[in-house]
Amino acid sequence: MPIFRRLRLGTRFTLLLLLFFAGSIAISGVALYRLVTTVAVESVTSNGLLLLHTINAVRTYTSRQVNPLLAPVMEAQGKFIPESVPAFSARSVFTNLRGDVGFENFSYKEAALNPTSPLDRADTWETEVLMRFQNDRKLTQLSGFRTLNGQLVFYNARPMVINDPACLACHTTPEMAPPAMVQRYGSIDGFGWKLNDVIAAQIVYVPAAEVYSRSLTTWLSVMVISIASFALAVLAFNLLLRRHVVKPIGQMAELARSISADKVDEMAPKSLANMTRRADELGQMARVFERMAQEVYTREQGLRQQVQELRIEIDEVKKAREVAQLVDRDTFQELRAKAQKLRQQRHATGTSLPDINPAGSSDPPAQV
Repeated sequence: MPIFRRLRLGTRFTLLLLLFFAGSIAISGVALYRLVTTVAVESVTSNGLLLLHTINAVRTYTSRQVNPLLAPVMEAQGKFIPESVPAFSARSVFTNLRGDVGFENFSYKEAALNPTSPLDRADTWETEVLMRFQNDRKLTQLSGFRTLNGQLVFYNARPMVINDPACLACHTTPEMAPPAMVQRYGSIDGFGWKLNDVIAAQIVYVPAAEVYSRSLTTWLSVMVISIASFALAVLAFNLLLRRHVVKPIGQMAELARSISADKVDEMAPKSLANMTRRADELGQMARVFERMAQEVYTREQGLRQQVQELRIEIDEVKKAREVAQLVDRDTFQELRAKAQKLRQQRHATGTSLPDINPAGSSDPPAQV
């Protein structure tokens, strides 16, 4: 991670937030998709069960209310009326239901091994489902996905049990069944049923695209909201981080560079005035930096004063050394000796000469 270490603090936090954001979205997206798919499956299953209960209610109504009214008519006319069969009524009602919005892609079948109508004969897969219901009488529902006619579909199946003795009037033996029914459907299939037997599996089929489209719509809606919320949260967090963390740290880093370079001025400690009022860790650090800057500034001013005084002393010493060097020269000594000799001569004659000081400067001549 050499490149990452060279990045500025704010950029690091931004990258880390983006990585966290992307990881959270990916994980939550997968989990959410599974959840909404499960909810969609449960919704379709609930609708399928509702349809099966509705169909069973239609079957019961046909068996108990419609069939007794049509039986004398069929016997008198010697003509079979399909509307008297509960399965026919259920199939007709379901066909009408498919015309409603939301149920266009649903299909219904009473899959049986020995059906009266060839349309209800179970295929290989439906036979396995039916056998499971027959072997396990506690099993009341099955649902899942299967391939039907090259298309993936979701199914919801329930066992259909003969609980009404009135159903056996048409399905016990061909001799007991209405002649018109035997004439229409034959005397081979749809007979031999017994009370409390599982004679078929009621199955509602829904294309898998219906299930996945519902889950996908919900998933996309939630993900858009989640991404927008995360983006706003990251933006707000980044702005607050830059304002309350990155910027103060940058100011203290700049002050630290000034301290290390001995370039602290009088205004440097005051630049941390706002941060020193904070009660958090950055406020404590700012107060430490403020005291440090003040101490460095005071020490620097003292050093400057000492340097100035030292320069004055050095200048005075330098001047004294130059005077001493001038006094020690032979020319100066000769001039001094001559001046002293002349002074003695003048003194002898009563005339005074100006004295020459050690620095080589002469006093002004005495007024006569």
